[in-house]
Amino acid sequence: MNKRIPCLDLQGQHQPIKEEIFAAFEKVYAKTAFSGGPFVEEFEKSFAEYVDTTFAIGVSNGTTALQLAMLALNIGPGDEVIMPANTFIATAWGASHVGATPVFVDCDADTWEIDANKIEQAITSKTKAVIGVHLYGQPFDIDAVKAICDKHGIFLVEDAAQAQGARYKGKTVGSFGEMACYSFYPGKNLGACGEAGGITTNNEAYKTHLHSLRNHGCSVRYYHDEIGYNYRMGGLEGASLSVKLKYLEGWNNRRRKISLRYQQEISNPKIKMQSKPEWADGVYHIFVVTTEDKSKFVAHLAENGIDAAFHYPVPCHLQKAYSNLNYKEGDFPNSEYLASHCVSLPMFAELTDEEVEKVITVVNNY
Repeated sequence: MNKRIPCLDLQGQHQPIKEEIFAAFEKVYAKTAFSGGPFVEEFEKSFAEYVDTTFAIGVSNGTTALQLAMLALNIGPGDEVIMPANTFIATAWGASHVGATPVFVDCDADTWEIDANKIEQAITSKTKAVIGVHLYGQPFDIDAVKAICDKHGIFLVEDAAQAQGARYKGKTVGSFGEMACYSFYPGKNLGACGEAGGITTNNEAYKTHLHSLRNHGCSVRYYHDEIGYNYRMGGLEGASLSVKLKYLEGWNNRRRKISLRYQQEISNPKIKMQSKPEWADGVYHIFVVTTEDKSKFVAHLAENGIDAAFHYPVPCHLQKAYSNLNYKEGDFPNSEYLASHCVSLPMFAELTDEEVEKVITVVNNY
């Protein structure tokens, strides 16, 4: 097999459903329902049913979803929001964009998810919420984190941007906290043809407030009750998501099968994988491994026709954007080790068995 194996292949996903997607676009064009409207509402209803929540609210992207969730919880300047240091930076933007302060904690050394044992020592009188991230599509220990939140009277928000369809103790993530925030960026397990995001909740007051916030702070046109935002989901994005939602379980199950082969057949002692607790049924948005000499390993993959990626090479607390928070190297050793040693292997539902076999062989030969 001479063809390079990419880390992600969006063309492989879109070609088989192109006609179905384009037919959905034709319906949007016929109604000229390009901003919000019936096709977004149709997706919101279907996604809420899929997650098993009462409401889903479509927004412009995953970052704005996190920002609006903070606003709906009345979090703002002077407040603190606890979150893991090892996550995509947008988790932190949610707090920062409302004027609150992100407070980072370390991850577990094996699961790479937020370490519930580190949360309580980070709580202060200013703490209003914890954002738990289902990193790489694997659920964090929701019960442990929620127990701490309940004990201290603070909110739990799920960052499910990478975890559409993941299950915690048999229940789909997205309904455990006050709200859950999603990215439907094109590369996600459920990705729009364009930028999009969403929020799920069982709280009708939050839903009503979020509808206002995403639409210029109004519920009656031209009457603005608060400072709002233009964060609506587009009709084309909503229509494409409705088509893809029908395929999501199949795609996720294929990712699970590929991941199981990686977990069972990669036997190289130089490679460490994310541990999977018995209660976690992940969707493997990204398949991350660690190795001591990351550069050498990536070069080995490249020489053998396999592309790799890095999720994520700099933890949030060491990003220049947060230098004002005065974190330093050594504060969160597990997150820092992961950042320095992480390599993402090819992971998408359209990987063939032959390609999976090649990745396994090449990794074992390293």
